[in-house]
Amino acid sequence: MSKYEIPFITACIQAFGQRFAMTRQAAFRYLHQYKGLAFLIEFYDVEHLQSMDETIDDLLIICRKNGGTLA
Repeated sequence: MSKYEIPFITACIQAFGQRFAMTRQAAFRYLHQYKGLAFLIEFYDVEHLQSMDETIDDLLIICRKNGGTLA
């Protein structure tokens, strides 16, 4: 993991939480449970080049595919 990935993932967790009115802890748990964090780690090279809104949209799609229910 590069030194840039952790701040990016942290920012994504915070932005995801803000979009869905969740605490950072709740957003982390949700993303962990529904494989969003694994997606961010695996596809960091692509995701960090997109806007944060696009990244959050991608996370939402991945989490839904893995059983998440946020809309």
